[in-house]
Amino acid sequence: MSQTDSDIEDSSAPLVEHLAELRSRLIRAALAFVVAMVICFTVASPILDFLLIPIEKSMRALGNPNPVMQYTAPQEYFFTLIRISMVGGLMLSFPVVGYQLWRFVAPGLYRNEKNAFLPFLIASPMLFLAGAAFAQYVVVPLAMTFFLGFADLPSFVGALVANGGDVATATQDTGINIVFNGKVNESLDITLKMIVAFGLCFQLPVLLTLMGKAGLATAHGLRSTRKYAVVGILTVAALVTPPDVTTQLILFVVVYGLYEISIFLVARVEKKRTEELRAAGVLDEDEDLFGDFDDDK
Repeated sequence: MSQTDSDIEDSSAPLVEHLAELRSRLIRAALAFVVAMVICFTVASPILDFLLIPIEKSMRALGNPNPVMQYTAPQEYFFTLIRISMVGGLMLSFPVVGYQLWRFVAPGLYRNEKNAFLPFLIASPMLFLAGAAFAQYVVVPLAMTFFLGFADLPSFVGALVANGGDVATATQDTGINIVFNGKVNESLDITLKMIVAFGLCFQLPVLLTLMGKAGLATAHGLRSTRKYAVVGILTVAALVTPPDVTTQLILFVVVYGLYEISIFLVARVEKKRTEELRAAGVLDEDEDLFGDFDDDK
């Protein structure tokens, strides 16, 4: 074997080892997801009931004493439970998936980089759960009340008035009653979209702070692009939320607040880095690695 061939084999060996390690980590993460999905499927029906609580309360608040949801295809209910299991399985298995990611990248990190990265690995699922809870308990009820209030309430109340409060015999001589006969999958679709959208939006501080630690974002840069951030957040709110102003405004206020929090966190990262460099003698006391740290323009 020639020297060139030997050099090629020596240089390719680490790559093969990394690929093998990556494969094993991905297999473990996939197995964790499958197991978590199966676990969620066994309790998918109670999870569905929980996710439909906002629409149930909205229907009762609008005067419907017996909220009913329907499905119109034999397989619809089954695949609805599958969707719930997939989302729930992803959330449940995230700690294992994150741990496998951590174990793969940790050997290539310095000690200070490990200490910096690990808190974000813990904060990410917590922030996602916070965003999902905010969507479930605040945003979805408002959206359901907003949509159902247009047609269901006038028709239902009109039928009650015409029949002296007797719902069972509610009939009208003229006109058409417009009532809500919700499908399970379509109603659940709104809830899951809100949960995923707010869960991902709550990751903004983690993402921007990590970019700050990597030197890809600065507090001054984030401050100077506020107007572009506002346009971007409004666009995202219009795309991922139902077409009602209330939900879009809530998402905008929340995400923009997270953007401002991210600026503060990135500024803290920059300040800490500057202090460390001064302590190491790399910077003088009157020098600032981030000259625009206090520039609010």
